[in-house]
Amino acid sequence: MAACLLGSSMAHADTIVLKNGRRIVAAHVTQSDGKVTYQTPAGEMSIPQAIVDHIDKDDLSYTSAAAAASAAKIAPVSVEPTAPISGYDELAAQTIHPVGVDFAFIARLDQAAHSGTPDAINRDAAAHHIAAQFLAAKGDANSAISQYKQALVFSPENTGLLLNLAVIYLHQSQFTEALDTLEIARRTAPDSADVAKLEGWAYYGANKLDRAVAEWQRAQKLRPDPDVQEALEKAERDKSEEESYREGETAHFTLKYSGAATPDLARAILRALEDDFTDIESQLDYTPPEQIGVILYTNQAFADITRAPGWAGALNDGRLRIPVQGLSSMTPELAHVLKHELTHSFVGQKTHQRAPTWLQEGIAQYMEGQRSGPQAAALVEVIRQGAIPQLGSMEGSWMSLSGNSAAFAYAWSLATVEAMVDAGGMSDVSRLLDRVATAPSTEAALEQSLHEDYSDLTKQTADYLTRRYGR
Repeated sequence: MAACLLGSSMAHADTIVLKNGRRIVAAHVTQSDGKVTYQTPAGEMSIPQAIVDHIDKDDLSYTSAAAAASAAKIAPVSVEPTAPISGYDELAAQTIHPVGVDFAFIARLDQAAHSGTPDAINRDAAAHHIAAQFLAAKGDANSAISQYKQALVFSPENTGLLLNLAVIYLHQSQFTEALDTLEIARRTAPDSADVAKLEGWAYYGANKLDRAVAEWQRAQKLRPDPDVQEALEKAERDKSEEESYREGETAHFTLKYSGAATPDLARAILRALEDDFTDIESQLDYTPPEQIGVILYTNQAFADITRAPGWAGALNDGRLRIPVQGLSSMTPELAHVLKHELTHSFVGQKTHQRAPTWLQEGIAQYMEGQRSGPQAAALVEVIRQGAIPQLGSMEGSWMSLSGNSAAFAYAWSLATVEAMVDAGGMSDVSRLLDRVATAPSTEAALEQSLHEDYSDLTKQTADYLTRRYGR
């Protein structure tokens, strides 16, 4: 195991330095038409060029590539809420000051919008949009939502505002709210490809495959998009496989299962998941806002649908996908798998899909009841050889790892979370997840919540393993 160190998964990133001194770590930064557009784990954002001081290149920063890629497929380019207005840059500079958003200035624009003149309403919508994008980039999704809602008071049928609000809801896993918003946008822009694209994601997240497929097909007719085509093909595979499946439902789950699974097993799985839900909810101090989809497959169907590597015993891509062929009742092994995969849903949604893989897998293993004992001797040997892995190299997807490399990655991630819990309890883990949802990077979240960087956490893990298992 000591030889199976992971290769680096660095991603190029830039740092946008604002005139107020705040820094935004982002990828794919571009500048055009008076705006700076960039990709973050929260999706694609844009801010006025007028509030940017300079952009630093930083090729050594890490980012969660899987989360960023996923977000990019959901979110369209930030849609301007109005046609270009005169003095946009000046408006942006008045809206975003060195200390942050000038809410008093926006309140004056709200007052002016009461006059009902198109110019006053357009300026108000633009200012709220600028503020919302700034707040969303900062990780403050709730305040960004509030800005769009305030703008919609005076511009209730503004498609740009509605689309941007729906994007934020989607990243919050609030699919019902996203659909309500997009239905209004559909009435105002019935032929919008962006509306159809986002409705597809909302329906897919809400486990309504028929509606998701229909919306993505509609989006492709209106404006072909490779991201939509990829999502559509996946949804069509799911729909075809699940058409003959039986169904079950509880307060927090919707279940579909093939004829290879018995109704008794399906009911036992739902009972176990509900118990797990209550436990994880308590420990991570978070409640997912929507029902979670669960699919029970035969082994072959699982391999065909998920296309996961052979070492993957289950998968969570927003839905819990679990092979149960040969089982007629709950087993301890299946119980562990269920809790592991459900933990991924909690962690992913609590962090808005920004948790790095090492943190996701470490927490999932810890919550299902695994501990480092069986792997401890090999991990301690790694430490003694001075071959400790770098957490930054474990942030991205592990799906291409070999079985041995994946086993080592899982073992070190579990040990890292164990060390965190040993030092500060599950409250430290929960607090870190809250910060991951808003901080520019995982390491920044670690520093903000636990006052440690990656080097400190790695040393803490090594000390914990040596102290507990090194004798």
